Amino acid sequence: MTSIVLTSCGNLPIIKQVAWLLGQVMNALFNVLDLIGIPNIGLAIFLFTIIVYLLMMPLTIKQQKFSKLSAKMNPELQAIRNKYKNRTDTDSQMQMNAETQAVYAKYGVSPTGSCLQLFIQMPILFALYEVIYSIPSFVTKIGNAFSSVAGEIISSGKVSAFVESVKGASTYITNVDNVTESTLINALNRVNYSDVEVFINNNFAGNAAVAEGMSQIERYNSFLVKGFSLANSPSSVVTSFFNSGNAGKITVAMLIIAIAIPVLSAVTQWVNVMLMPKQETGNGNGDMTDTMASSMKTMNMIMPIMSAFFCYTLPAGLGLYWISGSLVRSVQQVVINKHIDKMDLDEVIAKNADKSAKKMEKLEKNQAKLQQYANMNTKNMGGTVSTKSYTAKTTDTKNANTDNKEVKKTSSTGAKPGSLMAKANLVKDYNERNNKN
Repeated sequence: MTSIVLTSCGNLPIIKQVAWLLGQVMNALFNVLDLIGIPNIGLAIFLFTIIVYLLMMPLTIKQQKFSKLSAKMNPELQAIRNKYKNRTDTDSQMQMNAETQAVYAKYGVSPTGSCLQLFIQMPILFALYEVIYSIPSFVTKIGNAFSSVAGEIISSGKVSAFVESVKGASTYITNVDNVTESTLINALNRVNYSDVEVFINNNFAGNAAVAEGMSQIERYNSFLVKGFSLANSPSSVVTSFFNSGNAGKITVAMLIIAIAIPVLSAVTQWVNVMLMPKQETGNGNGDMTDTMASSMKTMNMIMPIMSAFFCYTLPAGLGLYWISGSLVRSVQQVVINKHIDKMDLDEVIAKNADKSAKKMEKLEKNQAKLQQYANMNTKNMGGTVSTKSYTAKTTDTKNANTDNKEVKKTSSTGAKPGSLMAKANLVKDYNERNNKN
């Protein structure tokens, strides 16, 4: 189920483009490792994770600054909410919104600031999963190794046997009579690699092309000890170790690595959570701040457990990425925390407030220009109306007196003398009188 979700996310428009871009980085990184003689996908994943999170660091710093400022202004926002508590009339709600916006302007932040940063980060994170989960699609050398195996399976008509003998293959191959090479590569990459090895040994024992492809795949995916492949899930390694038919294929060292991956994933995730800025609690009266803090606390408890579960059931390569990501984020968080602790928060607030004031001043200037332009157009209209009114006044004294009364009537409608509304009313009244005449 998890693999299906990840695959569907990778096909979404924005995520697909971001994944392609990150895939180019991953491919270039793997080629560099190949040039220096260590074409290992585990090392590539670790370095790739560091590079991507370093590129995302400016967004992370902005998000942490926003959290720090939020903690500072939350008491003021809470005081406003308490002030208008149980007051649901329109005027009170408008006044509460105005005071809330004034607080945000004072601190120079936007209510949607944190959401915007998360919105930017989410496609990157989903694209990261897509790249790690579909490495043969993005790394040329690994894709070629899988291609040599997939091509032989298709040309020999063994696709049906592959689907029947390899657990989970039917999830990715629904039509064995019309399967493409890319679809088969996708299946080979995502099913249990141990099952693939058994299938290859039973069906392609003397095939040199398949043997070469499998040898390259094993070399690329080998992690720490010989025989442990990042394409296998830790759960399959543990199950195989305790299987009576194991016959020494899974060593104790491989078992230790398989268990260590989900455990380290949970531990590093927990450390990462502990280093994150804590959400300010409210006044204990069950308000929105208390609810958010409680939800965050629950999520922080669940995340390490979920991390361990996913890293136990999914390929070890994803687990390695998860651990690498948590380690990088933890180091980043320590650096960011020290940086933010050294900041003069009052100075930051003053700078943000100054920026906000300048933006408001610029906005007011633009509005003034628009108002001036509108007044110029209205004056032109007024000149035409005055000419016609002058003709009407010189021909009929009664109409002139009526005009004066109508002008007073327009003023009594509440429009400010000289305003756009007052001038528009003059034009309207003049047209009505002419129509009557």
